[in-house]
Order: sequence, then structure tokens, then C-alpha cells
Amino acid sequence: MIRVSGVLTALLVSSASAAGLDDITNRDAVNGLKQALTNGAQAAVAKLGKEDGFFGDPRIRIPLPPSMKSAEAVMHSIGMGKQADDLVLRMNRAAEAAVPKAKPLLIDAVKKMSVQDAKGILTGGQDSATQYFKRTTSEPLAKQFKPIVKKAMAKVKLAEKYNEIAASGAKFGLVKEEDAHLEDYVTRRALDGLFVGIADEEKKIRDNPTAAASSIVKKVFGALVK
Repeated sequence: MIRVSGVLTALLVSSASAAGLDDITNRDAVNGLKQALTNGAQAAVAKLGKEDGFFGDPRIRIPLPPSMKSAEAVMHSIGMGKQADDLVLRMNRAAEAAVPKAKPLLIDAVKKMSVQDAKGILTGGQDSATQYFKRTTSEPLAKQFKPIVKKAMAKVKLAEKYNEIAASGAKFGLVKEEDAHLEDYVTRRALDGLFVGIADEEKKIRDNPTAAASSIVKKVFGALVK
């Protein structure tokens, strides 16, 4: 069991009510943090990894890349709007299918958290836990997401046409290189959406720790907001 150094306790006291932290041990602090992060990550995955998890949320719904907006408008003007809309829907469905793969990686990141990481999250900014997940999981998550997204996009004929058009546009600087392949673009936006979901859960815990299911989470985060 990882134990937090006395420095963490001192830092906690400096940013919260000493009275509220009197009965919180170093182990309580780490365990409460880990449980809160695990709960938050699981909640975010459950919310986003289902039908309309992305498509139904305007904040994270994945549109066509900005460089393809003009082509999308043309498609609508010539009676191909349904195909364009279907492509957007399929992109979001691909993200929703990929997100459940994040759960074990996020939980593993919590288990591997160092003492320094714990101190940074407990005494850092309002999104410090989200930033921790971004830093430690973005690369492996992208590797997990991309094959799922690619498989989903392969079923959409318009996606192949998009890749052809975007690849040509990229050669002339008309399309960003990172947007030249639809699976790369969707994977990146799926990750962005996942971290928005995690940030939502982190905010809930920080704003209302008494709603947490666990007494240790209530104790630790409740003291921090006093």
C-alpha cells in the first residue's frame, strides 16, 4: 500500500480546514483520491460509451473536420446531404464504440499513481485529475481506439472518398495533415470527448463531495472544500 509522505498532509492542511483533516490519515488521502478517480473514470466511460454518448452531446459531438466544411455544404446543396449526415453519425458511433476500451487503461493509471501525482492532484487546480489522465493515458488510449474507429469507418463508403479527397488536399496545404485520414481525426476527437467527460466527473466530486458513494471520498474531498 502506498503511503503519502508527511509533506502531503502539510499541503492538504494548507489548502483545507485543519479541523476537517484532523481525522484523515495519509493512507485515507491516497485511498480516497484513488477511489474518487476510479469512480469518475468509470462514470465518464459509462456515459459516453453508449448510443448518443457523443452524438447527443453538442459539446463533444464530432463534426467533419473544418477543412471539409465547404465540401459538406456542397453535398447538401446537390442532394447528398443524407450521405454527409450519415458520415457524421457514423463518426460519432465509432467514438462511442471505442470509449469502453478506455476503462482498464484509466483504472491502471490510477493504480500506478505516484505519491507526487497524488500531491499534485489533491492540491492542484480544479482539473488536475483530468490533466493527470491526459498525461498518462492519451498515447495508449489512441492505440486502443484507432483500430475500432478504423473498422467502423471502413463500413462507410463516403469515409473512403473523404480520405481520398483529404489526402489530395493535404498535399497542397488545404487540409491539415492530422485530418488527412478520417480514423486519425475521429480517434483524436474521441479522446478529446472522453477527457471532457472525465472533467465533468471531477467537477462533480469537487463541487459536491457529499454525493459521493464512499465515506472516504466524502471525508477527503469534503475537507478540501471547507
